[in-house]
Amino acid sequence: MLDRSKVIIAGAGGIGRAVGLILADSPGIDAEIYIGDMDKSVAQNIAQWIREGSSTVCPVEGFEIDRSTLSNEMDYVFHSGDILLDCLPGDQAPRMASYALKYNMHYVNLTEYVRETEEIMQMAAQSSKAFVLQSGLAPGYINILAHKLYKDFTRDFQDIAVDAIKMRVGALTRHVEAPHYYAFTWSPVGVATEYNNDAYVLRNGRITTVPALSGTTSRIIDGISYEEDYTSGGAADLPQFFEGKVSSLDYKTIRYPGHYNWVREQLAQCNQERNTSELLERMLQSVPFLDDDLIVIYASVTGRDRNGQLRQYEKAQSISPMTVGSHRLKAIQVTTAAPMLEAARIVLKSGYQGIVLQSRLDPDDFLSGPFIQQVFRQNNKNHKVDA
Repeated sequence: MLDRSKVIIAGAGGIGRAVGLILADSPGIDAEIYIGDMDKSVAQNIAQWIREGSSTVCPVEGFEIDRSTLSNEMDYVFHSGDILLDCLPGDQAPRMASYALKYNMHYVNLTEYVRETEEIMQMAAQSSKAFVLQSGLAPGYINILAHKLYKDFTRDFQDIAVDAIKMRVGALTRHVEAPHYYAFTWSPVGVATEYNNDAYVLRNGRITTVPALSGTTSRIIDGISYEEDYTSGGAADLPQFFEGKVSSLDYKTIRYPGHYNWVREQLAQCNQERNTSELLERMLQSVPFLDDDLIVIYASVTGRDRNGQLRQYEKAQSISPMTVGSHRLKAIQVTTAAPMLEAARIVLKSGYQGIVLQSRLDPDDFLSGPFIQQVFRQNNKNHKVDA
């Protein structure tokens, strides 16, 4: 359990500070928290922000993460750590994972970056500690939610052939304007990256890839019209896990109608195909940053029973900003931090070792856990459909 554990958070940005605050504010958890950043003054200020905002008394200290080497301060902090929660940019993930391996700590990260994930999988495959990868919102929560729907669906219809699993997430704002119909609520680098890389999917029961932004479709959730398209990383390891079991599986990112046409126009004007940095620059020139955000989530499992009846289980959720302690956190912060903390809780109480991908986490334990319930129960709609 997280109680009486030394928890090290790498990264004091929006997600890292949310992880620290939610943990510090959790009643009955007596954790020792260290939060690090490449700017020591930022780390110390955020540690104070957590202490002042928490409704409980919890020790929180800030420390500096050297940009390239293992400093004496990092050695001191890591030496007796129980778990490292990596909230740094994805390109830092292999480095942080190597420190967890060196200091015999459990490790949890958020990144959807495929190359970095594969590097960590090779590095830590034989570790006696758990390395939980891609445990944020998407990838992360959405994959475990889809796995739970699949388990319930196949339990209720034991002889059914599952045709499709769909996973959809949108980090949105409540209001948008033309021509981009979007506002940044999280890392612009992450947005530009997922718009440029291929997505793993299942088609006819086999793994394949499709180009990002190559399949825009429409969807209505709670009476609101959205569009959705393929982006990279959101499916986690579910294509591998469900290969041969499910005919079709894919992840798409939800946006307001008109956004993806605008993005394709920006990509067409880039000097090189799939130029993430140039797309990022173009988006930053036009797209504003907003704090009043909204997370929209949708997952479904569809199949036909022995009588040919088409059946579907689905879940839709919308998550708004929430107050934790005395601080207000954005929806993207709480929906990313809570799955990371839930994964940490599970590995600290269990016997997980080596690489732990999303398909290995027990969906019932995960979704009923205290951190998930705190955030995701605020708007939770289940539907069972016979078509």
